[in-house]
This record gives sequence, C-alpha cells and structure tokens, in this order.
Amino acid sequence: MPSAHILRRLLLPLAALLFWGQATLAASINEVTIVTAQGRHVFKIELAATPDTRRQGLMHRRELGRDAGMLFIFERRGPRSFWMKNTLIPLDMLFLEGDGRIVHVHHNAQPHSLTPIAPRAEAVAVLEINGGRSRQLGIQAGDHVLHPSLNRRR
Repeated sequence: MPSAHILRRLLLPLAALLFWGQATLAASINEVTIVTAQGRHVFKIELAATPDTRRQGLMHRRELGRDAGMLFIFERRGPRSFWMKNTLIPLDMLFLEGDGRIVHVHHNAQPHSLTPIAPRAEAVAVLEINGGRSRQLGIQAGDHVLHPSLNRRR
C-alpha cells in the first residue's frame, strides 16, 4: 500500500491539471477571438443563449468594456432582426454563420432606435461589441469569430 506522502505527490499534480483544464474551458466559453487579416482580437463576452437572455441583451447598460461584448446564440440558422430600444450605447453587430464566419457587419447601431437591423444574410449567432470597434480593428464580412458554440451549428 503506497504511503500518504506518495499518494499526495501523485494526486496533487493530477488535481492541478484537472483544475487548469476546467479553468481553460471556462475562459474559452466567456471569450471569443475574432480572426481578421490584421490579426486576432480577443473579446470577453456574455452569452445570450436562452430566450430571456436574448430578449434582455445589452439593454439598460451604461457602458461596455473596450473589448467586451455579448454573443447571441440561436438554435438554428435563420433571419435575425435586432433593434436598439432601451439600449444606451452604440453597438456594432456581427452576424455569424454556424462556423463563425461573419456574413454581415452592422456598424454603430444607434441607441434607442426602433428601426429593425435585419441583414439579408441568415445567421445562427450575433456578436455585439462597442460601436466603431469593428472599423478600428478592420473586422469585416468573411472574417471569423472563434467560440466553442460556433463550430457545430448550421
């Protein structure tokens, strides 16, 4: 029977590895990487994957971190329409295919606007970031957003 000292020496690194793996997975779920011709840009995000969280979105927020955003995930690909009622800050909206490819970028959606933002391209997800940030970083249609939820939805 191994001694307690030997067991500790074997189990502590294993426990640390398991903890690190969970922390890495949690971090990847709460961030996206946007791959552009200029490079890779990481954003800390909140997920909006339920009807309630999608309905609330970023309404009533007075600020959004420079590299922060919200990723709206839908069950299937389809036409998407957003508005800015009760949204206090301008936003860029990136409409995404199931593999994370950006199919449309709507720049600087105006706060409080009731005008529907509905591109012709269908999408399975929409990433909202600060208004103007897409142009600053050179983000455009054809670029890719990397997130664990995107590579398996069509």
